[in-house]
Amino acid sequence: MEYLYAIIAGLIQGLTEFLPVSSSGHLVVLHDFLKFDFIDNLAFDVVLHLGTFLALLLFFWPEVVKYFKAFFASFFDWNLGHDVNQKMAWYLFAATIPAALAGYLWQDLIETVFRSTQLVAAMLILVGVILYLADHFSQKIKSLDRLVFKDALVMGLAQALALIPGVSRSGITIIAGLTQKLNRQAAARFSFLLSMPVVFGAGVKKTYDLFVGQGVDLNQFWLLSLGFLAAAISGYYVIKYFLRFLQNHSLKVFAYYRVIFGLLLLIISWHWL
Repeated sequence: MEYLYAIIAGLIQGLTEFLPVSSSGHLVVLHDFLKFDFIDNLAFDVVLHLGTFLALLLFFWPEVVKYFKAFFASFFDWNLGHDVNQKMAWYLFAATIPAALAGYLWQDLIETVFRSTQLVAAMLILVGVILYLADHFSQKIKSLDRLVFKDALVMGLAQALALIPGVSRSGITIIAGLTQKLNRQAAARFSFLLSMPVVFGAGVKKTYDLFVGQGVDLNQFWLLSLGFLAAAISGYYVIKYFLRFLQNHSLKVFAYYRVIFGLLLLIISWHWL
């Protein structure tokens, strides 16, 4: 049963990390209602996030290499005004800082106070309403090559809010992108690239703490590995088909899902109390 749980959790992570429905919110709910205690829930969630980081890395590998080269090249030949790759690399770097600082400063608060089913439900509903409004009223006229520093900074500041379970990293950053007139696919693409440094950094730190500080036995190692692989494989295909979906479809279906799911969670959690 433990191995099945690990696979299911990995699939949920992969399916929900890149859709604007909050993977961390779904995992908090999964842990709360199934109440498995065979491994630290938060550490397990971080390993699952590393699985989706691998999915991102594989899918965006050409862009990752391109922006890395441009970033380091800029120290020898600064040319942000004309080199699109340098511009994107530095925009991603600058936009990563708010979430990195928020995670460092408020880690304990995030890991305790913010991990409740009621808060997840409230955030699902609130951000769902905002997602609907942003998708409905935004102009959506800018492609990714028209991104400016202000757009990147707004999305970076929004990403810091995604540390609260139920908000959704992709959801809140896509919303921010839409408010800056980016089209849906451009907002999603920058959102995914933006998430990579923060997810990787947090994942490596927590995984190190888990393996070195707490220790992991063989059974836990296989559970983590199964969850990691399930998240990586499912996440890769979600990225691929979600970006295609956004070419011709709105995000409103995800707003409806968030509100309905959030209301159901509130009803269920009140009943359980």
